[in-house]
Amino acid sequence: MRGALIGVLALAALAVGMLVLTPPPPAIIVAPETVFHVGPLDVTNTMFTSWVVLVLMAVGALVAARGFSLVPSGFSGGVEAVVGGFYNMVVGVVGESQGRRFFWVVSTIFFWVLLNNYVGLLPGNLYVGVPEPGHGETQAVLEQASILGVDLAYIPLGADSVDVGAGEEPITAEKDGDAFSGIIAPVLRSVMTDVNAPLAIAIFSFIFVEYWGISALGPRYFGKFFNFSRLLRGNPMGLIDVFVGVLELISEFIRVVSFTFRLFGNIFAGEVLIVMMSFLVPLLLVTVFYGLELGVGLMQAFGFAMLTLVFAQMAVAHHGDGEEGHEAAAH
Repeated sequence: MRGALIGVLALAALAVGMLVLTPPPPAIIVAPETVFHVGPLDVTNTMFTSWVVLVLMAVGALVAARGFSLVPSGFSGGVEAVVGGFYNMVVGVVGESQGRRFFWVVSTIFFWVLLNNYVGLLPGNLYVGVPEPGHGETQAVLEQASILGVDLAYIPLGADSVDVGAGEEPITAEKDGDAFSGIIAPVLRSVMTDVNAPLAIAIFSFIFVEYWGISALGPRYFGKFFNFSRLLRGNPMGLIDVFVGVLELISEFIRVVSFTFRLFGNIFAGEVLIVMMSFLVPLLLVTVFYGLELGVGLMQAFGFAMLTLVFAQMAVAHHGDGEEGHEAAAH
């Protein structure tokens, strides 16, 4: 009986979603769209979203800092539990000394990527934005407004379609009130769907890994890339060392590419999946994919941070031979 009731409710949700909430056909655009201008600067939706996330993180940090005490509770307690748990995990992997050294970079990458991924999943992100008439043949009736000099619009629930017959000129927002033919450039869009953002974080990770390796080992750090010792002693097997060193050097730069496109590809694919499911099967299956993307966003942030930590530990692996160093190597 319970199974039948769940099935009926699912079918009812499916019917309501397809008959009432179906939005106009979506447009899949890879490049970020410009939503407003600050002087000569074109501000894209991914750039604006990163500003919003930065403000949220700063405000959250200030609010949490005000509530810190010997026995924190509420929001401050939650922040301390999350950050402390992540710190303990980092220390468990690389040891106390290296954990303190790496934590601030690794945690910044993790929380920055995670919050950007989750803000990009906020419901309604892709249906509120700047109207751009004349792009394609998507027609709908929009609700429009101007906020701080920026013309915004959103697609209301159950928006009526605007039919454009063959040979007729598309209706644009300027010509016929709320009737609109074109696309909506969303104001908020996941920052990691802009390939420049994952690339910047990958370069950030690369710079710090190399810095830690050089600061820990000094000139010896470059020995894994340029190992000519056996070759200079006349041992022909030294050619293998040279070849391995070249592969190590290439892998350092390939890592930047793999970091970038792993994060960009997964987050952009998730955005496309949610957009298409919202159009094809709104209200029912799209909630399942939202849950899936919450997991993907967490795994991508965690994977990026942990790979940075692993490569950092590898870069300083030959530095020191104390008990803590052996413990970190074992991990």
